Amino acid sequence: MTLERFARSALAIVLLAACGVAAAAQCSAESSAHRVPLLELYTSEGCDSCPPADRWFGALPTRGLTPERVVALAFHVDYWNYLGWNDPFSKAEYSARQRAASVRNKARFVYTPQFLLDGRDFRRGVFRDDFTDRVGAISREKARATIRLDQVAKADGAVMVHGTVAVTDAAQRQGARAYVALYENKLSNRITAGENRGKRLQHDFVVRELSPPQPAGPDGTVVLQHRFDLDQHWKRGDLHIAAFVQNERTGETLQAMAVRVCR
Repeated sequence: MTLERFARSALAIVLLAACGVAAAAQCSAESSAHRVPLLELYTSEGCDSCPPADRWFGALPTRGLTPERVVALAFHVDYWNYLGWNDPFSKAEYSARQRAASVRNKARFVYTPQFLLDGRDFRRGVFRDDFTDRVGAISREKARATIRLDQVAKADGAVMVHGTVAVTDAAQRQGARAYVALYENKLSNRITAGENRGKRLQHDFVVRELSPPQPAGPDGTVVLQHRFDLDQHWKRGDLHIAAFVQNERTGETLQAMAVRVCR
């Protein structure tokens, strides 16, 4: 081997190693220094008033409302399934989550579509500048918790998420609960029954799985560990992982973040 050829080989090895480091770095992420709120949409394919809300929700990034400013999650509820269309994205646990938020906010009933921003019902102004202004105001606040996530892609296709949460606001520690969610974008479904019969509906930020809540310890720390077993029909390139910390009593977001699933 000539010196020149050796040099080229050595450079190739260095570049490959650097690429490996860069790829590994994409599988780790840390939350922002400012507070990022959680925006929840409770929706259903069996609800004829939901498609406009779904479209608005999916277009958030085009208005600059990326996960660096607001973490969006769409929870499909199951209580409209009796109307003739079984929403394939719906889960009873998401309906239960909405009902718990309703009790917390002293609401008399649940409905769809419903937006919750920072744990509170945001019925008015969500389609106007009021919403963007409110997100901007929250983003100017200092984060009340920090989140660090690490992903490990398993040989069987699953994704293992390890993380740590530190609730920095001591007054919020007792009621703090941490969650990890897996959501998918660019979903499309043709509806053949129910109120939306004959329509093709588009969905983004659809929660595929939500971890159980993890309470913060007396020192405000939480160790997150959750395995997501990916369904063969889910498109890995459109999957994301969100992590968020909420005050259980108020629903307020202490911090939230979202990243793509590591390939």
